[in-house]
Amino acid sequence: MLSDRDETMLAWWRELCAELGVDDPGTDVERVLDLAAVAAHAVVRPAAPLTTFLAGYAAGLAGGGDDAVRRAVAQAQLLAEVRGGDQDDSSGSPS
Repeated sequence: MLSDRDETMLAWWRELCAELGVDDPGTDVERVLDLAAVAAHAVVRPAAPLTTFLAGYAAGLAGGGDDAVRRAVAQAQLLAEVRGGDQDDSSGSPS
């Protein structure tokens, strides 16, 4: 059973696909939302939409499909996590 949030997201996803004239690419929305959360917390909050946009753009240029999305999201998430780790190291606090 979907939560209200999930039903709203699914409805929005379908509406957005129709508006943009694209078929639902079958993207794992939770994976993309997880990337947004990592970027927002590890970099800065506005990095979330930019990171997800660029990961999608890169996946599209790589031919699209779930494998391309998975690779682009994994690369972006790793970079954000490394950057977040670098910022933690610069705080001077012991690790």
